[in-house]
Amino acid sequence: MAAGAVHQLAIDSQVLAGNLLGDPTLRAIDVYVPAGHDGRGLPLLVDIVGFTAGGPAHTNWKNFGENVPERLDRLIATGAMPPVVVAFPDCFTRLGGNQYVNSAAVGRWDDFLRAEAVPFVEARFGCGGPGRRGLFGKSSGGYGAMVHALLHPDFWSAAAVHSGDMGFELLYRHEFVPVLRALAKQPDIGAWVDAFWQARKVKDSDVHILMMLAQAASFDPDPSVPYGVRLPVTLDTCEPIPERWANWMAWDPLTLVEQHGRGLAALKALYIDCGDVDQYNLVYGARRMHKRLAALDIAHVYEEFADDHTAVDYRMDVSLPILAKALAQP
Repeated sequence: MAAGAVHQLAIDSQVLAGNLLGDPTLRAIDVYVPAGHDGRGLPLLVDIVGFTAGGPAHTNWKNFGENVPERLDRLIATGAMPPVVVAFPDCFTRLGGNQYVNSAAVGRWDDFLRAEAVPFVEARFGCGGPGRRGLFGKSSGGYGAMVHALLHPDFWSAAAVHSGDMGFELLYRHEFVPVLRALAKQPDIGAWVDAFWQARKVKDSDVHILMMLAQAASFDPDPSVPYGVRLPVTLDTCEPIPERWANWMAWDPLTLVEQHGRGLAALKALYIDCGDVDQYNLVYGARRMHKRLAALDIAHVYEEFADDHTAVDYRMDVSLPILAKALAQP
């Protein structure tokens, strides 16, 4: 089986310049081009990864399985999917990840993808273009894929949402308790983040705290405070602050679908899946989205599978052929 080429490129972003987190503007973008092709005329897919990762992590060697280029080689060689170019942009941040939306704190990541990363790859390889570009992701990447499909169906023509963040009430509300417990030891959020990066060993429990701070900086940023993080709950009693929590809920895909859902009819393909025992309760949000899209008569594929949130890259065997076949059509 012939292996495709992975080109290691970089782009110096203009829209990320001066970002509040101090993150670098020079961003790696790995680009997979299938064997026997130079990219010209092929559809383009963009892989936006989950929290704690960057796109190039998916092109690295992987133990006990395939990385994404190897998966693509197999799917294309067996005829399961037509050839596509796939871009893997690095969107990692000092807060540990990304929701792929524009934020006054985290940065203009929506603009980075659409105004910089995609045009850069398309110009370099002659791929993609209107009607021939899509994106896929899992977890926070699944959230980004869902939100981009909702907000920009004129730009993207296909999306795959694996275990994506939706249903914020069930996903996030209980997570503020451990955040407050962590901040009880270090109430200054900026100092807490600095200590996280200075630690000799990263604790899994602290990664979950950082994740919630990243969401706060994404959905309800305050550029006047360290890292732009303000919480939507009271620090002593963990009660929701209505105006703060409302800003979070405005970014829930289950909220966005009410205003933007009908625009999804412009997509050539929309795929949504989730494990039936997802430990972040995401299956309930996925079911709600599926029901709402059905009510709006939006064509989509919805699947549940017997697994949780962890190590479900094998689901790409289902989603990537659906996206590639749809984008290959005129």
